[in-house]
Amino acid sequence: MTVTGIPPAAAPTTAGRPAHRDPDVLRWLGAYTTSMLGDSVYYLALSWAAVQGGSPARAGLVMSASALPRAVLLLGGGVIADRLGPRRVVIASDSVRCAAVLAVAALLFLTRPGLWPLVLLALVFGTVDAVFMPAVGALPARITGKGQLARVQGMRGIAIRFANVAGAPLGGLAVALGGAPAAFTLAGALIAVSVPLLISVRVRDLPADRADAPRGTALADLGDGLRHVRRHRVLAPLMLTIALGDLGFVGPLNVGLTLLADRRGWGASGMGWVLAGFGVGAGAASLLLAVRGRVPHAGLVTGCACVAGSVAIGALAFVPALAAAVGVALLVGLLAGLSGALCGALLQTHADPAHLGRVTSVAGLVGLGLAPLSMPFAAAAIGVWGLGPVFVVSAAVCGLGGAVALLAPDLRRAEIPG
Repeated sequence: MTVTGIPPAAAPTTAGRPAHRDPDVLRWLGAYTTSMLGDSVYYLALSWAAVQGGSPARAGLVMSASALPRAVLLLGGGVIADRLGPRRVVIASDSVRCAAVLAVAALLFLTRPGLWPLVLLALVFGTVDAVFMPAVGALPARITGKGQLARVQGMRGIAIRFANVAGAPLGGLAVALGGAPAAFTLAGALIAVSVPLLISVRVRDLPADRADAPRGTALADLGDGLRHVRRHRVLAPLMLTIALGDLGFVGPLNVGLTLLADRRGWGASGMGWVLAGFGVGAGAASLLLAVRGRVPHAGLVTGCACVAGSVAIGALAFVPALAAAVGVALLVGLLAGLSGALCGALLQTHADPAHLGRVTSVAGLVGLGLAPLSMPFAAAAIGVWGLGPVFVVSAAVCGLGGAVALLAPDLRRAEIPG
């Protein structure tokens, strides 16, 4: 991946503006939104093409092919983001992803090659994601001041919810009109829109004493980033809070909810309503942060939201009526969305900017590497002990993450600059 053709941008002159009025932040938000829309369409196109081209088992292999390189290479991706600069890495990553998707679209238009190009595309996406994700996490701190990072986290959350809601029907329409090749073409076009927007974003330089921080080998830089997290009195417990929250949250919402809807007789439409309730709650939390820009006592609120959200997660398994389940899911989304956005804002504001790519990669590895491992265990445990006990245990794990935030003095007292 080369970035030699992308010159460094000048330092922004709009640092004092609120994030929602800052042209650089808005250009970044537009680029991020179109990139996430492209991702949503891409995953739908990939799943459709995989199902059409092979057995369900082979389709599952295609869909999971990106997970391994992403998890294995994610920490190294954080080193690359800090060494080359997050803006350059995001531009290069989106360029590679766009080219790969359009190449597969052209191949599918011209021939029926089977599953091998889909597997290769998934591997490329997973590899590029390993550098894209830490760079995306490190970029907001380079385009706005610390006092605006909570608002940016809220704006980012809204973009993610919008992409999740709009991406599926867009991809479905493309598939209906032209099959998987058309959907891949649409995904590539959406990702392509992000590149000129990102090129126009101006980033601020690191302070002079930090600008050349990564000086050793890549392995030495990685160790330096891990030590930065381990020794930091806010980041270390924050990573544990994130890990426990994701471990307890992923199983019930990805596996348990499907089984819950089936056993309650709600069906697929009922599960959709519950997921919609969760999405509305999470979107409301993002909107709150985007509008307010700052939440006082952020560390304390994070811990309380984690604990309260864990209670709501546990209650979800014992709600008999669909309408009540939708209400509980809305509460789960609101509390989980608030705690997740605050965790992201605390990470952004308390990490050294020169280490932010590596710090973000550690947080990403927790979510992408550890949390998904809970899904098969959750499914097996539900088969043995039933839904109630597994939801309660998952809720306890989430609650333990909140307890860590409340019991760690520096994290509990942590604030987001306003």
